[in-house]
Amino acid sequence: MEKMSRVTTALSSSALTGHTMHCHLDAPANAISVCRDAAQVVVAGRSIFKIYAIEEEQFVEKLNLRVGRKPSLNLSCADVVWHQMDENLLATAATNGVVVTWNLGRPSRNKQDQLFTEHKRTVNKVCFHPSEAHVLLSGSQDGFMKCFDLRKKDSVSTFSGQSESVRDVQFSIRDYFTFASTFENGNVQLWDIRRPDRCERMFTAHNGPVFCCDWHPEDRGWLATGGRDKMVKVWDMTTQRAKEVHCVQTIASVARVKWRPECRHHLATCSMMVDHNIYVWDVRRPFVPAAMFEEHRDVTTGIAWRHPHDPSFLLSGSKDSTLCQHLFRDASQPVERANPEGLCYGLFGDLAFAAKESLVAAESGRKPYAGDRRHPIFFKRKLDPAEPFAGLASSALSVFEMEPGSGSMSWFVDTAERYALAGRPLAELCDHNSKVARELGRNQVAQTWTMLRIIYCSPGLVPTTNLNHSVGKGSSCGLPLMNSFNLKDMAQGLGSETRLDRSKGDTRSDTVLLDSSATLITNEDNEETEGSDVPADYLLGDVEGEEDELYLLDPDHAHTEEPEYVLPQEAFPLRHEIVDTPPGPENLQDKADSPHVSGSEADVASLAPMDSSFSLVSVSHALYDSRLPPDFFSALVCDMLRFYAEQGDVQMAVSVLIVLGERVRKDIDEQTQEHWYASYIDLLQRFCLWNVSNQVVKLSTSRAISCLNQASTTLHVNCSHCKRPMSSRGWVCDRCHRCASMCAVCHHVVKGLFVWCQGCSHGGHLQHIMKWLEGSSHCPAGCGHLCEYS
Repeated sequence: MEKMSRVTTALSSSALTGHTMHCHLDAPANAISVCRDAAQVVVAGRSIFKIYAIEEEQFVEKLNLRVGRKPSLNLSCADVVWHQMDENLLATAATNGVVVTWNLGRPSRNKQDQLFTEHKRTVNKVCFHPSEAHVLLSGSQDGFMKCFDLRKKDSVSTFSGQSESVRDVQFSIRDYFTFASTFENGNVQLWDIRRPDRCERMFTAHNGPVFCCDWHPEDRGWLATGGRDKMVKVWDMTTQRAKEVHCVQTIASVARVKWRPECRHHLATCSMMVDHNIYVWDVRRPFVPAAMFEEHRDVTTGIAWRHPHDPSFLLSGSKDSTLCQHLFRDASQPVERANPEGLCYGLFGDLAFAAKESLVAAESGRKPYAGDRRHPIFFKRKLDPAEPFAGLASSALSVFEMEPGSGSMSWFVDTAERYALAGRPLAELCDHNSKVARELGRNQVAQTWTMLRIIYCSPGLVPTTNLNHSVGKGSSCGLPLMNSFNLKDMAQGLGSETRLDRSKGDTRSDTVLLDSSATLITNEDNEETEGSDVPADYLLGDVEGEEDELYLLDPDHAHTEEPEYVLPQEAFPLRHEIVDTPPGPENLQDKADSPHVSGSEADVASLAPMDSSFSLVSVSHALYDSRLPPDFFSALVCDMLRFYAEQGDVQMAVSVLIVLGERVRKDIDEQTQEHWYASYIDLLQRFCLWNVSNQVVKLSTSRAISCLNQASTTLHVNCSHCKRPMSSRGWVCDRCHRCASMCAVCHHVVKGLFVWCQGCSHGGHLQHIMKWLEGSSHCPAGCGHLCEYS
């Protein structure tokens, strides 16, 4: 401690000087460490192990520790640390599991001092005790941590983390016997070096591997951790249960974290992939970095503050084979480019609006206009003048609350839970969803489901076998313009047989156009009607006008000629005058198939009944077929989906997409579908509708969406008895041959839903564990772990 005080005194008398600079290395760096006098830095990697002097204008290479003719794996370094009490002592962690110490005071070229080969896999981290000169700690991929006394050849203690691998180990600066370790399974453990049999405390810190940790140099109980979940968390370890006091959200996995000297709330981080920048965060402002260094062009692998009492200089090594010194005043400040305005809707319709204080102050003096019903609630934090962000970007927040009951989203939850999306015929799905929407008062949505059922499921009302569809030549849509049919078929449809004859010389089609306004009437007094005397309401034989308006000729679909019949002469009785229209016909009897029209005769059509009560009426049908193909409505359905999506009802858009499937999915681009799915899933998860969300993901055909429930599906389980990892072959441990699914409360085998603690591996029946934790936070198995159930 006296040596450290002398270094501090020397630093205060002659402060560090320098500027932002960098130098090119021979190979990518994996780790760096700084000498205690801040004058030298060691750089280690798979193919590099050198010491550089930090001068005023540049880095100068002082020593290359990779000596020898044959390359050795002992020199392939994953980590390096420089002792802060002995300036000649270094330690490296090799990728082959060897821990190597180096003595720079040795007179020979080879500075290697001791080799410890007790680890079986790669050593990820080495750490010297801050006040004990001969104590070295290592953490390995094999799941073990070992404490070495450099005066001995072997380790003095072995700590088993009961996990896959140890990613980081750090001695506490304030507690002499305490060190922290982070693991692949997201746990953080605190150990006492005097008790290697069990850890003092264990808690789950991150959702995924924890890659790094760092003790605060001033606050005794603060521990910062960084993980693959892109978060940096600050834990207060002075309480009985580890308490998260700060959380910083980054944009990539956190590989390194280091507290900034002399700045209580500042820490530096770098990423393991994707992001090449180094960020300095104020944990009180977790979403915008206080400073950013952008010199590196590849992943930053190591960071270190140059001196424990100087916050101005930061050193970094990278895979781009560069070593950099960053001056804090040269860093860019993203907060200067931050937008002080923001707008956001809450889950239940509340509106939050942030704006510059000057704008809010000007708005507060505005006189409200008539009918202004806004009732904002203002939140304004008084700024500390000493705060580094004061004056850079500050906003006042206004919250506009919805009137009670006006912004209720209960319909969304009820609809999501009650909708049927699969497992039934399409007609039943549409009917069910229409009924659900109607019961919830969403009549437009209900009508939409009904129309979808009509389009895709309803059968045709008129049999197509009795219809002769002809397509007009000028039609661009290719649809039948009108329905024409034989009088013979019409007569059969009315329940009577009628026979009419046609002359042999007639070349016209046997189909007759019957307009809805045309009516043919014949009774016992009517025998023959001349064309010149026929009123406009009767259409018999030839009339003036275009021939295509009366007869539809389709040469591509010519009708087969029917046998020709000749009307006998006795079929034409004497003429009678046309009388008024009698009541609707009851029977229609005749023996001909079509009216007799001859070119040599006058424009007359004669119908003669065989019965005294003969009547003929026209039968009209819709101009279009009652069963159009569903593809005809595809464009309309797509417009409907876009309409609902633009209105904000992505629930309807996604539900129709899933129900209709390939019928409509091919007409909407993949990017739009993915956007709808993502928005709907986000809403479902906001309302904690996890089962519905998973069902939507499962039924989706978008690759980007269907893979959402395929990530992080592996569970690593340890045996609750021997603490060894379980194999994937079953619930019986290979080592102790005991069943792992034993309930810690009732001591019976759990057959069904099993819940367990990720920290201590004990568990049991869900109801038993829930009831136990209502009265006690300690593990029911008696291991002493503080279990949590959420």
